[in-house]
Amino acid sequence: MTIQTTRARFAGAAVAVVTGVVCVPWTQTATAAEPAPQHCVVDARSGQQSCFATFTAAVDRATHGQITDAPATPRQAVASKSFRAELSGVRAAAASGATSKAAAEGDVIQGTFFDEKNFTGSSLTITGAGLCPKDGWINYQTDLADDWKNRISSAQPWGNCAIWLYPEPGLGGDRDGPFDENTADVGQMMNDRTQSIGFS
Repeated sequence: MTIQTTRARFAGAAVAVVTGVVCVPWTQTATAAEPAPQHCVVDARSGQQSCFATFTAAVDRATHGQITDAPATPRQAVASKSFRAELSGVRAAAASGATSKAAAEGDVIQGTFFDEKNFTGSSLTITGAGLCPKDGWINYQTDLADDWKNRISSAQPWGNCAIWLYPEPGLGGDRDGPFDENTADVGQMMNDRTQSIGFS
């Protein structure tokens, strides 16, 4: 007796048909590698965004080369007293009207945001025209680009700013905040829901 076997490919799996009996062999599903985190910098005034493979390169861009040795990851930056002191020095120079390139252009890091809790994953650093005066008003605002909408899970305020998160563009919807210190988890209300940000 001869048994004929026919092989066919259905939805990526090899299927053997043997005299009317279908045998589906076990196949291992390949998992796609997780994409490497990106560290982006956006100018809130122009909306221009640049992305880098390392947080160090993103800080270099955000400070116009004034800080070239930032920690490799945002989480390390949170723990680094020397980095925070260096960033405060850049901020103080901008506030005093020093003639550095960043101060002349009015660039101040106002906040850094992360797509995972605990300051991990990809990061978005937002630069703006100046320090926040802490006068109770939203002094600076930005709508997130499509690739950053509904992603923020943790946040770091900089530039004397408190952060307000909004679920709609143009500071629309019920806001949450102020986040005026490093926040490892923005909470259930705004986790993965932010579309615009206010700085006060």
